[in-house]
Amino acid sequence: MSVLLGFDFGPRKIGIAVGQLLTRSATPLTTLRSRNQQPDWVGITALITDWQPTALVVGLPFNMDDTEVNWSPLVHRFARQLHGRYRLPVHLIDERLTSLDARQQLSARPGHHSPSREAVDALAAALILETWLCDQS
Repeated sequence: MSVLLGFDFGPRKIGIAVGQLLTRSATPLTTLRSRNQQPDWVGITALITDWQPTALVVGLPFNMDDTEVNWSPLVHRFARQLHGRYRLPVHLIDERLTSLDARQQLSARPGHHSPSREAVDALAAALILETWLCDQS
């Protein structure tokens, strides 16, 4: 069974989700905070050890005019670092509007009027991963 981890990378925190190719579904896992502008590699390594993914999917933010956002070089760097550290395939996918969608989904749930940023980031990672999974035929 092919397990994948999805990442909603941000300069200060990274939402992470797990999914599988068989069901083409993903589940939010956690949000890790960066320290000194460095991802929480200890936390990421623990997740990779626990889940043993066959590939990683990283959301790449785009503006609505199809240009990459001004901090997208940080996302590309993070993707290269993931590949270099874990020797797994890393796929980049357009993550446009996933955080907005995640916030709306969480706000629509009973009792969740103002979802935490951590919950939004983890759900956004799941939406990014599900988008990639559903694009695979």
